[in-house]
Amino acid sequence: MTAAEIRQLARDCGFELAGVAAAAPHPDAAWYREWAARGYAGEMQYLTDRRAGVRENPRNLLESARSIVCAGKLYNTPWPYSTQLSAPERAWISRYAWGDDYHDVLRAGLERLAAKMQERAGPFEWRACVDTAPLLERSYARAAGLGWIGRNTCLINQAAGSWFFLGELLVSLDIAPDAPPPDRCGTCTRCIDACPTDAIVPAEAGRYTVDSRLCISYFTIELRGGIPESARDGIGQHVFGCDICQDVCPWNRRSPTTEDTSFAPREFAPDLSRLAALSEAEFREMFRHTPITRARYSGFLRNVAVAMGNAGLPQFRPALEKLASSPDEVVSAHARWALKECGRS
Repeated sequence: MTAAEIRQLARDCGFELAGVAAAAPHPDAAWYREWAARGYAGEMQYLTDRRAGVRENPRNLLESARSIVCAGKLYNTPWPYSTQLSAPERAWISRYAWGDDYHDVLRAGLERLAAKMQERAGPFEWRACVDTAPLLERSYARAAGLGWIGRNTCLINQAAGSWFFLGELLVSLDIAPDAPPPDRCGTCTRCIDACPTDAIVPAEAGRYTVDSRLCISYFTIELRGGIPESARDGIGQHVFGCDICQDVCPWNRRSPTTEDTSFAPREFAPDLSRLAALSEAEFREMFRHTPITRARYSGFLRNVAVAMGNAGLPQFRPALEKLASSPDEVVSAHARWALKECGRS
């Protein structure tokens, strides 16, 4: 099979981007080790434990792998960006988490792609990977020609921007690989300048990377326990993830929108008071089969309290007083902080 044939099959399976990279160790593995050694992973131990070594070679995931089919699925929808939201009573949820869990959507598409490839090429060994697999997926996606890695560390496609989920098929087929595109960030630093918590930091040789310990997405999704007070103001109205570094990227000005209804918002920018009043059962029901459950109920209420405190609206006081009486100390502590912030307005 050729990469061109695979691109057509990938389009038939719902992927807007596709390309092929060699299933060989990638030079970025050395930088990944350095990134982890600097502590940039924060408390995300799944990035630094024994699985870190697995990332050294794709064949640790599939011994017979010879090629990696990299696919990108667009998730941009025709709704405003976070930088356009001016309603302080509303919460921001990262665009990628508005609809169905992308892990399920991408895995189903990759399985269809593997089946179509076997119809053409005959039986071969394969393994589908979505971002939970220990694979340097952005590095291989770049090698496969899907885009370059921007200063915000997102993969950027010249024609379509950065609103893409990435998935991979490790296959035992020898397929001629594609070539990486040139880096087209130029001298632009809009993502760096716009980050409220200064999470995009210099790396070696003029590169930039993300220090997770400063990132809003890390605070609101991955971090368990308390959010440092010094970081809370920068979180703004974000209750799950952050899109700012993509919202301001010039390459996303003309980003197309998907026709896949899987990623349409179930509720755009929900009211903070409503979120604060959710019971645990209501939280599970409201966000069933979405990525938002990863924050867990306690973490989500913690985030809501911080967003309310940042808004500083007196109307939030009753909801915050209720959260301040929560038996969960993390939730109650953040609600007490938010009450003080509301008292300043």
